[in-house]
Amino acid sequence: MRTVGTPGGDARVTWHPAEDPRLVLALGHGAGGGIEARDLQALAAALPPLGVTVALVEQPWRVAGRKLAPAPKTLDAGWRAVWPALAEPGPPVIAGGRSAGARVACRTAPELGAYAVLALSFPLHPPGRPEKSRAAELLGAGVPTLVVQGGNDPFGKPAEFPDAGGGRDAGTKGGGAFALCEVPGADHAFAVAKSAAVSQERALAIITANVAEWAAKLA
Repeated sequence: MRTVGTPGGDARVTWHPAEDPRLVLALGHGAGGGIEARDLQALAAALPPLGVTVALVEQPWRVAGRKLAPAPKTLDAGWRAVWPALAEPGPPVIAGGRSAGARVACRTAPELGAYAVLALSFPLHPPGRPEKSRAAELLGAGVPTLVVQGGNDPFGKPAEFPDAGGGRDAGTKGGGAFALCEVPGADHAFAVAKSAAVSQERALAIITANVAEWAAKLA
């Protein structure tokens, strides 16, 4: 665990190191929770044995114990300040996060030189407000991008996402193309009902397997 100073206070990075890393996956949390989120923890457990170091980043507001996330520009500033510590180990860094953290990763990827972007539960629009689309943030990442989205996510179901123009192919550098992975029956937190077609364990396995496969193609 490492504390990193930012303009908004101290951020915290919890490292889950790979023995011989070929990539670093940096993951920020959402506005309603921290790095204890089930998807972040699942990836932190699954990817290091596959050669991907995972860095879970806690924004200063969360470290300070505040309950409300600050404005997007403040979140972006915190992420920028932490980035040198994420890049310090040497391997290329995938910028990622869930929900609000995914938006931060997309918005800052071009300027920070992110190798790729992983967007977990990207909030395409506020619930019930599809006209308030944030697709421009996603398409503006400019690097290979993987979106992992719950099939019942009120912030944007998989079918609502735009075609990126590249066949949703995220295997090459450049452009605004993205790949889309659906987690059947999952909500914004990737929780699934007991009556769902897939179990909670299976839902998390879908996430980790798809992210691992995507990352393997990048390296």
